[in-house]
Amino acid sequence: MAKHRRQTKTTRRIAIASTAVAMGATAISPAVAGAAEVQIPNAGYTVDVPGLENVPGIQEVPGYSDYVVQNNTAAGSAAPASQSQRIVEIAQSKIGSPYVYGAAGPNAFDCSGFTSWVYAQVGKQIPRTSQAQASAGTPVAYNDLQPGDIVSFYGGASHVGIYIGDGKIIDALNSGTPVGVRTLDYMPFNNAVRF
Repeated sequence: MAKHRRQTKTTRRIAIASTAVAMGATAISPAVAGAAEVQIPNAGYTVDVPGLENVPGIQEVPGYSDYVVQNNTAAGSAAPASQSQRIVEIAQSKIGSPYVYGAAGPNAFDCSGFTSWVYAQVGKQIPRTSQAQASAGTPVAYNDLQPGDIVSFYGGASHVGIYIGDGKIIDALNSGTPVGVRTLDYMPFNNAVRF
């Protein structure tokens, strides 16, 4: 009978790093525009891998988001593509969860509890209240919204949601309404920020 080797986080890290190196990473250098920056586990190095994000199914490789630091694009303040996509995916995974005032997940949420919980899942600690979230981060113009941005509504930023693209947000709206997708113009826009 053949022995089976159990895959661990270490073997996944080595596999991802080996894949990155095998895919043409020939030098350890500063960030290259259009390249994915991959951390080499237990070595303290990163390797820029041009085109890694274009490999079909690469983001489904176990550990991808843990070791791909960012997708280096031309200068700009946008969040790394893989991180903003992950924020949207996590937010979508909670559609249908109940609204409970003061709840911050993982099974029930109020609006700012939802946004702060989603961000915590990608390792980002943001303020807990809607007003604090709206006044922190980097301001983003309405026309410059990108998936993963926090959008606040009403005067005083009394409500927040996560922009998911195509003029839509996911939010925990109010009592009796579960976490769901709404249009950006469903409520009066206050401001948007990027963390």
